[in-house]
Amino acid sequence: MKRTKENWVNGNGVIHTPFYYGWVIVILAGLSHFFSGPGQTYSNAIFIDYYIEEFGWSRSTVSGIYSSATLLAGFLLFIIGRMIDKVGARKMAIAVSLILAAASIFNSFVVNWVMLFMGFFAIRLFGQGSMTLVPNALVPQWFIQKRGRALGLAALGGMIGSAAFPLINVWLIEAYGWRTTWQILGASILVIFTPLAYFFIRNRPEDIGLLPDNGPSAREEDRQKPLSSDISWTVKEAKKTRSFWLLLFCVVVPALVNTGMTFHLVSIFSIQSLAPETAATVLSLMAIIGFPVTFLAGYLLDKIRVQWMLAFVFVGEIASIFLLKEADLFSGAILFAVVWGFMLGIERVTLSVVWPNYFGRQYLGSITGISMAFMVVGSALGPLPFGLFYDFFGGYKEVLWAIMIFPLLGIVAALLANPPEKKEIEN
Repeated sequence: MKRTKENWVNGNGVIHTPFYYGWVIVILAGLSHFFSGPGQTYSNAIFIDYYIEEFGWSRSTVSGIYSSATLLAGFLLFIIGRMIDKVGARKMAIAVSLILAAASIFNSFVVNWVMLFMGFFAIRLFGQGSMTLVPNALVPQWFIQKRGRALGLAALGGMIGSAAFPLINVWLIEAYGWRTTWQILGASILVIFTPLAYFFIRNRPEDIGLLPDNGPSAREEDRQKPLSSDISWTVKEAKKTRSFWLLLFCVVVPALVNTGMTFHLVSIFSIQSLAPETAATVLSLMAIIGFPVTFLAGYLLDKIRVQWMLAFVFVGEIASIFLLKEADLFSGAILFAVVWGFMLGIERVTLSVVWPNYFGRQYLGSITGISMAFMVVGSALGPLPFGLFYDFFGGYKEVLWAIMIFPLLGIVAALLANPPEKKEIEN
């Protein structure tokens, strides 16, 4: 018998599909990660030289505006997280994508530094921050046992975006100019992602008569009951646990270290007698390596305790820093790219899985909003110590040795961050 709309959605809002609807959510989450591209550093970096050329601004001026706007956006991300909990991921995905589209178009009209700051602030808050925060809060609602692999699949959208947007931006700018490119980026979000979010995103499986991981359809009276395997914590309760603060430290460390190394990679290689093209090769190879690793890490996180995977991330980060410090040959740079890409592939999924695994689904938007705020602030501050050490010592060897202390402390924090139990905060 041919299915009609009535066969798919009955009067009680239950959706019947030949597959678990959560995988549709994973695809949409991946698209959200992908379309966060206009707000990501790998995309904005392509525009920087065009701003400098057209307006006569210095590189430090543009970099300072970008860092300041990123910091302010990071401080406000917790509000987006609270809104996700309050109104649902579906409405927030629609609203955030609309604002990001408008912000992208606004960037095409930039004529002074105030407008540039406003444009950077909006695309960082609603692109780099919110368009990744929404899927990270949405996917865990649909999966518990298969949460790692689901988030791993969704994260592939971000990996594809990191490889695609720099190339897309270069081609569009050469063909149409940087202003029209911003307009095209905004229009693509509006035409592609926003309608898909409106028609297909659902906040929780219970809303359409399902349970996480394709469990038996939920009865009406059970839809609002938490599963015994998914105890949720409020933000206030989570803040009372030691694990919450240890995990926040674990979030800040890779954001600070990785952004610092990425921002100064060309300069580091030039001092070590490696051409700028080597840096481009490393960044591309890193994305290629990270693509399959992200997928694999998702499966492993369904079988291995997340804190052990998090500790392994920091071990890989120490190895990456050491290899970068010693990379004075092209072969050394390639080895660094492989290890760094492997580590980043694991990190991307692990930091998404840890919050729902530790603190449940109900208040996940608010909790991940705080996490994203710390991450963005860490990424904004990351390049600073590299610049200070370079000015003082005339190179990067000293700072690369110094920053190893952060992942070392990260290993300790990860191993101490045991999953909390509710009785820990009970009187």
